[in-house]
Amino acid sequence: MKRIWLAAAACAGLLGAQGAAAVPLQEVNNRLFLTVNVNGQPVTALLDSAAEMTILDDDSARRLGLVQVGSATAHGSGEAAVQARFAEDVRIDGAGTRFTTRVGILDLDEVSQRLLGRRADMLLGRDLLDQGRFRIDIPGRAIDRVDSIPAGAVRLPVTEHRGVPAIPAAAEGHEPVEAVVDIGNGSEVLIGRAYAERIGLTAPERIVERRSGGGLGGALDRDIVVLRILNVGGREFRDVRAAIDPGETASDLNLGTSILRHFVITTDFPDRAIWLEPVE
Repeated sequence: MKRIWLAAAACAGLLGAQGAAAVPLQEVNNRLFLTVNVNGQPVTALLDSAAEMTILDDDSARRLGLVQVGSATAHGSGEAAVQARFAEDVRIDGAGTRFTTRVGILDLDEVSQRLLGRRADMLLGRDLLDQGRFRIDIPGRAIDRVDSIPAGAVRLPVTEHRGVPAIPAAAEGHEPVEAVVDIGNGSEVLIGRAYAERIGLTAPERIVERRSGGGLGGALDRDIVVLRILNVGGREFRDVRAAIDPGETASDLNLGTSILRHFVITTDFPDRAIWLEPVE
């Protein structure tokens, strides 16, 4: 859903047990939620692979009795930067994994009400997925920790765009570019303005409407275009609605659940790989 870039944000994970049963996901407004335990207490978390670190709502942090330290500027996909604080050595137990990490603390009320359609106590970032190999089945609404590699799936290399995992994808017949894997994005595909300009998507005749969007940092207006062709993981998508992201640090492409739900996804961020298994 958002890119979270925090100064001096380090995560230290403790690998948990493997082979646990699949954990159910709840889908609300094209976004995926699960229940995890934080320091032994249950919270509702949005699964958000494009959050560089896990973010906890400030009210939930106080309820859990977390000691808040330090501060830094956080840049989400909204219009403005926000100030975050931190809590150290937070224990998270979810999706068949236990680990300890540093979390950012922010007020999530506005983004929950405006964008998510339900309260989120936590944005569970990529530090969960950095703990091993996970199978994320969006149509089946489940996530589980796995050892095997899916037969028949397409393996794609994982790079990073500002600390967020990315895979190659191609728009309108152009060469592949970095596409952020953003399981927290329940809206349109996003296209960075610089890339959109390079491939001619900002021409007036390509813009079909203007809509409000944006995550942390508040709402902002974005031009909407229609991609004639988008190629991801060996699959071709046609007439794909996409929003132009005006942020200077936006990735060339950002793939959310509108595209990712067409695959069963196996992530192995430690080995810098993703497997995409098409769903018919």
